[in-house]
Amino acid sequence: MKTPRRWIAHLDMDAFYASVEMLRYPELRGQPVVVGGGRRHQPETLADGSRKFATLAGYAGRGVVTTATYAARDYGVHSGMGLMKAALRCPQAVLLPTDFDEYRRYSRLFKAAVAEIAPVIEDRGIDEIYIDLSEVPGAQDSVGHDPAGGVRAVAQEIRNNVRRTTGLVCSIGVTPNKLLSKIASELDKPDGLTIVTAEELPTRIWPLPVRRINGIGPKAGARLATLGVDTIGELAARERDWLQQHFGRSYGAWLDDAAHGRDDRLIVTHSEPVSVSRETTFERDLHAVQDRARLTAVFTDLAERVAADLQRKGYAARTIGIKLRYDDFRTVTRDLTLPAPVLDAAAIRRAAGQCLKRVDLSRRLRLLGVRAGTLQRAESAAATGAARGARTTRPAPAMAEPELPFFDAPPSAPAPVVADKQQDTRGDSRDSPSPD
Repeated sequence: MKTPRRWIAHLDMDAFYASVEMLRYPELRGQPVVVGGGRRHQPETLADGSRKFATLAGYAGRGVVTTATYAARDYGVHSGMGLMKAALRCPQAVLLPTDFDEYRRYSRLFKAAVAEIAPVIEDRGIDEIYIDLSEVPGAQDSVGHDPAGGVRAVAQEIRNNVRRTTGLVCSIGVTPNKLLSKIASELDKPDGLTIVTAEELPTRIWPLPVRRINGIGPKAGARLATLGVDTIGELAARERDWLQQHFGRSYGAWLDDAAHGRDDRLIVTHSEPVSVSRETTFERDLHAVQDRARLTAVFTDLAERVAADLQRKGYAARTIGIKLRYDDFRTVTRDLTLPAPVLDAAAIRRAAGQCLKRVDLSRRLRLLGVRAGTLQRAESAAATGAARGARTTRPAPAMAEPELPFFDAPPSAPAPVVADKQQDTRGDSRDSPSPD
């Protein structure tokens, strides 16, 4: 019996956050729009029913572009750019506030639409997934003179179903493996469908810059450039020993495999989350005394959002932590491990407040975050608590106790500084052990 040809797809939603906003504000279609504003940038409904939108003109603050429409990208505006810099490039761009709850809702909708056709899915984030199409009915068929006609039709059916369900468009790359599919999905954006076979590697993939390989970051890309390697084809032409000599045994071997399109990773259909976190960057630096009320409200809101995320996902957490970034850009984290898992806002707020007592609050703050880690399934956490004779906290519709102050006393001498550890709340999503 002939072994089915391996077909792996990478689906990437096009300008996802901005596209969701276009569903809400269809009059903005085709215009330069930037998502990344705060609540004060909420559109205003006028007496005649029309809407007045904020723009980037004259923007002042430290906000960052979350995403931008393709019309805004034509002016050089891109994700991660400071809004003040974006305002210089495209002052006429409409500025909208972020609405992550709505983006998550549409993320669930598009993934469900894909699963109706191809259920073997690896979730890679809010706006992208990998899909194994190898066993989907019809994917192995040839259509006329096109040996990939069957999988092309399946991929198009997926795109159509996503559009019908959500009103959004996506781009799909289909190749023999995840590494190549990630590259292929970018080739014909937006609203693209790209099939690349192993035989087409020299013509479709090798002319591309090395940075198009997911896992070759800025440092490795710059190092390759100094060695005369700019394209994937030039990387493929280098000997494996040469790459290992310059980049180490493991990463050098991976570079050789990646350049030749070799990737045997399977689709991972389930993985437990590492942690759940919420954080916010302030438009101006806040102080724990002068801005106590504001910080108290933000801190409580973050705890409630983390609790809502845990409850929606069905997890409880034994480790609660905070993240602070000071006005000098120094970032610190503190964690507290609890005797029993929790998942309600009051308990998370209480534990996070204990962490606050272990940091210096005399400096102004530019960022505040709350994190829940050491996760376990809520039903398992309840059983564990009962076995220990402990009370595992349950979801509460609102805060179960009066709102606590941001910290319990005016700041005194800072506590002794201990080594702060970096927290990865999402796990590593790269395709390689890149040193970048």
